[in-house]
Amino acid sequence: MKRHLLIFSLLLTGCAEKYTQSAEIDENQTFQTVDGFGASDAWTIQTTDSWQEETVQKAADLLFSKDRGIGLSIWRFNLGAGSAYQGEDAQIQPFTRTECFLKPDGEWDFSKQGAQVEFMKEAQKRGVETFIAFLNSPPVNFTQNGLATNTGRGGTFNLKPDCYGKFADFMAESVKGLEENHGIKISYICPVNEPDGHWNWLGPKQEGTPATNAEVAKITRVLDSSLSAKNLDTKILVNESSDYRAMVSTHQTESDRGFVIQTLFNEDSSSNVLGLKHVDKLIAGHGYWTNTPLDFLRSMRQNLHDTLDKFGVKFWMTEQCIMGNDEEIGFGHGFDTTMKTALYVARCIHYDLVLANASSWQWWRAIGENYKDGLLQEFGEETVISGKLFDSRLLWTLGNYSRFVRPGAKRVSIKLSSGESPTGLMASAFKNADGKLVAVIINYSDKDESVKFPQKISEVYLTNDNPGNKLKRQPSVKTVAQIPAKSVVTVVFTSLP
Repeated sequence: MKRHLLIFSLLLTGCAEKYTQSAEIDENQTFQTVDGFGASDAWTIQTTDSWQEETVQKAADLLFSKDRGIGLSIWRFNLGAGSAYQGEDAQIQPFTRTECFLKPDGEWDFSKQGAQVEFMKEAQKRGVETFIAFLNSPPVNFTQNGLATNTGRGGTFNLKPDCYGKFADFMAESVKGLEENHGIKISYICPVNEPDGHWNWLGPKQEGTPATNAEVAKITRVLDSSLSAKNLDTKILVNESSDYRAMVSTHQTESDRGFVIQTLFNEDSSSNVLGLKHVDKLIAGHGYWTNTPLDFLRSMRQNLHDTLDKFGVKFWMTEQCIMGNDEEIGFGHGFDTTMKTALYVARCIHYDLVLANASSWQWWRAIGENYKDGLLQEFGEETVISGKLFDSRLLWTLGNYSRFVRPGAKRVSIKLSSGESPTGLMASAFKNADGKLVAVIINYSDKDESVKFPQKISEVYLTNDNPGNKLKRQPSVKTVAQIPAKSVVTVVFTSLP
């Protein structure tokens, strides 16, 4: 009899759902609304007019399709300054030079930046509605040194003092022309990019200019008037800070380019941008250089959140890629198709969302070369002509968020029974506008895990290094999701049991 009872007990144990920990999701405890996930077209997209059409379509599908790709919902368009017209005199790397809708002779030509515009149309066909135009420099016609690069001329705006109005009208006319000529509506325009950065302004490399907070505020006010004069409802996005530290304090610059949140969104500041028709209480910043060490990764984002909360400002993370201090994954050089870079970035996404309360998260370059700055990689003319385009587990890891956490989703509370760890399990949960609940679980460790939820599971999607596991759908297992080592898993729920 005892032997039979033992066998019966073992059978019951085998039938039970096995899990290493449990998760508690509270849909009533909500945080920020998610506006979307995205990437930018710099600089490879301007060469896609020389690609085979099937390669262009493949790239668009991988980036924007919610069925065949990762379903990005935001696209950043680099509105060019015209350095391409200057040739070697531009003092800028050839690959990073850009065309401009306003030609050097003062004539408008909306056939310029044609490959980028056509790619925006491909994004639009696949459901992208939010387009951001960002500028690294004013058009060369308006700059103080006649160049789109700062060439170490100091920490002020490379714009002639009498050209603020002309620059603002250029941006407004570009927005209007894109819609009238191409049917592309620009939702946001950012007149400056990394104005508080120091690294890009020490010598020629790419288009760019610093600007003080007062100069950022001035061009924002003038642009607000220009957009209103043309009856445009495009919003102005400020200020694409180069480093979170400059947003809340100073970092390698003087105070006139630091304390950005406290300056631009403080009614006691003479350089505030509050109350303008085209400016929301929204700031954009870049996550570079703040991903390591792990204690700093988290404390910096908590500090950023606290400052944003104090001034009632919403936050978008609009650029991230791998830099020279990201030692854990071998720094930036060398395109990485594996989960090594993907998990490292997933951890950044997680803490930007759950600690900094970012309402949007956007990778830097959609397509790159032999560097860890692209979701996709092309190796030059021969490969794109032959139709080859290389994806990465980074692409599909971002897709765990972008495909399933749609614009309008609310982040909700999720707690793991063992707590979370930046070297173990990390979890975030979201309730979409259609009521669909999803959770994204990152397993940074070498140990397989399984998580039991109170909600019934509808679908599970896995991304890891195993062949074919690129948002690969897994068998449904009632209320327990398997989270393999070194993986990212999206769990889609039905309803409470």
